[in-house]
Amino acid sequence: MSDTKLGTTGYATVIFDLDGTLLNTIEDLHLALAHALDACGLAPATLAQTQARVGNGRAKLIERSLPASASPELTTRVTSAFDHYYAAHKNDHTHPYPGMVELAARLRDEGRRVAVVSNKSNYAVRELMDSYYPGVFDVAMGSSDTVPKKPNRIMVDTALTRLGAAAQADAAAGRAVYVGDSEVDVATAANADLPCIAVSWGFRTVEQLRAAGAATIASTADELAHAIRG
Repeated sequence: MSDTKLGTTGYATVIFDLDGTLLNTIEDLHLALAHALDACGLAPATLAQTQARVGNGRAKLIERSLPASASPELTTRVTSAFDHYYAAHKNDHTHPYPGMVELAARLRDEGRRVAVVSNKSNYAVRELMDSYYPGVFDVAMGSSDTVPKKPNRIMVDTALTRLGAAAQADAAAGRAVYVGDSEVDVATAANADLPCIAVSWGFRTVEQLRAAGAATIASTADELAHAIRG
């Protein structure tokens, strides 16, 4: 964890979403879903449909892509096909959003505590963070069988606990913020009693973010930096 004294204003603890916020993962997610549906003889989803269905984790993505009449057995087959494909191809087209690697590193260098909480599987979070943000984040955690997915606040609370007492104090004092790109993230921040900065470069439009209740929306990494430091 960063031990540099924080000498700047703004939020001292920053918790980021991953997909659609730090990394553009949508093409690899879409290709994994397309493969799984095709392998099970089902109609494909468009990229736009996939993008609209992500945010609540792999299980919800698959559920939203299957017919309402899908049996548990079919759901299991599609899930297995998705998992096998994504494990091998999760980083074929994935890439960071412009300026975000540099911003995350600068925030940590300034002494701010930075963490990632994602509904993506924990193994994928670890591997992708190692590829694009090695050594930058104090905590990076994905979904598991023991921690409820966002928008439940437990994942955020767990990250704050792992960051330590100073981060928990930041949250209590209004010096912690949550950054994300979807209505799931806006709800997560609200459930965790944290202010939210939404970003418009991810998987939802500005109009969708506003409808979800986002009060602050950044359209570039520089705008996000200003909102965090402001």
